[in-house]
Amino acid sequence: MCGFTGFLYDNDPASQGNSPADKARILNDMMDTIVHRGPDSAGTYIGEGAALGFRRLSIIDLAGGSQPLYNEDKSLVLLFNGEIYNFMDLREWLVKAGHVFETRTDSEVLIHGYEEYGESLVEKLRGMFAFVIWDTKKHKLFGARDYFGIKPFYYSTHVKEGGTQLLFGSEIKSFLKHPGFIKELNREALKPYLTFQYSVLDETFFKGVFKLPPAHYFVFEDGKMTLTRYWDVHFEEDRSLSEEEYVSLIDKTVHESVDAHRISDVKVGAFLSGGVDSSYITACQMPDKTFSVGFAYHKFDESNLAKDLSDILGIQNIRKTITAEECFDKLSDIQYHMDEPQSNPSSIPLYFLAQLASEHVTVVLSGEGADEIFAGYEWYETPANVRKLRKLPRFLRVPAGKLASKLPYFKGRNMLMRAGCPVEDYFIGQALVFEPREADKVLQDGYRKSKSVRDITQALYDKVSGKDELTKMQYLDLRLWLAGDILLKADKMSMAHSLELRVPFLDRKVMELAQRLPQELRVNPKNTKIALREAANRSLPDAWANRIKVGFPVPIRYWFREEKYYRYVKEIFSRDWVGQFFHQDSLLKLLDDHYHEKANNGRKIYTVLTFLVWYDRFFIQQ
Repeated sequence: MCGFTGFLYDNDPASQGNSPADKARILNDMMDTIVHRGPDSAGTYIGEGAALGFRRLSIIDLAGGSQPLYNEDKSLVLLFNGEIYNFMDLREWLVKAGHVFETRTDSEVLIHGYEEYGESLVEKLRGMFAFVIWDTKKHKLFGARDYFGIKPFYYSTHVKEGGTQLLFGSEIKSFLKHPGFIKELNREALKPYLTFQYSVLDETFFKGVFKLPPAHYFVFEDGKMTLTRYWDVHFEEDRSLSEEEYVSLIDKTVHESVDAHRISDVKVGAFLSGGVDSSYITACQMPDKTFSVGFAYHKFDESNLAKDLSDILGIQNIRKTITAEECFDKLSDIQYHMDEPQSNPSSIPLYFLAQLASEHVTVVLSGEGADEIFAGYEWYETPANVRKLRKLPRFLRVPAGKLASKLPYFKGRNMLMRAGCPVEDYFIGQALVFEPREADKVLQDGYRKSKSVRDITQALYDKVSGKDELTKMQYLDLRLWLAGDILLKADKMSMAHSLELRVPFLDRKVMELAQRLPQELRVNPKNTKIALREAANRSLPDAWANRIKVGFPVPIRYWFREEKYYRYVKEIFSRDWVGQFFHQDSLLKLLDDHYHEKANNGRKIYTVLTFLVWYDRFFIQQ
């Protein structure tokens, strides 16, 4: 619902050298960079040791919900971005405990909850959140990020000497306005990005700037940052319930979550594609308006399916067809709002979808998260040909799989690897653009050093050691792909247009149920999200409940074969400064081979392009 930014500084005026007026000016400059997150109002706190800034998008208690918020004696100061869906229950408990509330907002339960429960407050929350609480007496900053990473949180101590201790906020771009921040590229972020398509390390593309991981809280005191994980997913099959009982529970729990997520004092709509996830949320919600976008390319427009369902449900559907020219015109702005390079092509339509919805509503519900928690991706089901190969003796399929993993891509390579290798050897999540050895070939020497793909994934696989392959893949996606790609673009693209996006599937109660499902209620040889689809079928026609997942397709491979956009990319790939990162002849060969239809390099081209567009925006233009 908002955005915040701020910094902690040395209390010694001599070492800081800045007056309160200087701090106010710096803070306001930082807040101006995130005005899109909260155009309705602004608030600041500047006191001994801390400067806190807030931008508000008014959702609940429109008249009385401005921040910062304080406890009764003003010793605690709160900045909060998100929504707490069980705030009425928490408020009731806290009032009975003697706490005095001054607003009707969900925000205020955090500050009184922290007084009452301390750090364990986070375990009582149901919602999406990133917040900080400054203790003016102890000079201690406490902060937390929600269970799944729906809301972003960044922090940095990468500052010049002179008094500033810590920068923190909803978006990295606010740090750039602080005169003490050292803007420097994190050279180790580029190589894994080329493989994963998003910033996968805890340290971002800005050196010394870190993401607070999902389901973590921190304490910053006496110049030290301490992080603590307070929650994790635990997949444990529970076969005490029948399939029918699970389906009924899912339907009930999703409906309850949707009811909680539509609480608002402003208009709430829904994003709607042709898939089961957003369709199910829409059918549970029954908003006044749904919003859809598509492309003017064959098989790249599902908005007609959204219109058909909206008509069946009696809901107004508002849709837009996007052109290639619009997309390329906004590519720099999209990467700017992402804060870090991100090459999931679906960020493009999501940007325009959020823009469209923001013209009509302030809040939307969307279907993100269902694929990860209910097992909706194609990779989760073992293909028939792999199942056949797995019947061969291990002494045949295991060496074949290991050999295939060491060879360049060829048709059948993935099949051999899946049949003969453990899942840890071949699955890194829902995106794999450049394999590491391919990345080495296009990168200059200074950018090849980083954590290996295996280093990044193995620590997470170790958490689910002994589990089945499906559970391992889901867990990896929940910890990496969901937070690093899906939810980040959902937040950044919606907030770019001052639109709050809510995700009812990513609710504690829904997850607690989903992690109990037996494997056959997650995937089978015919489909994915088995139990969820059956639950959705109670509210949706068969065609929507059983539709095969297609994602949010974007025709980038066709665009790069058009003369206009081929030349656009070629010009960027040929710029002098690009040579510090890449072997430009290798990039141009990728582009030319694709343009002349010798290969399908669309995703590789786009992944390099988005990094270069991002770098140009943050390091060349500024």
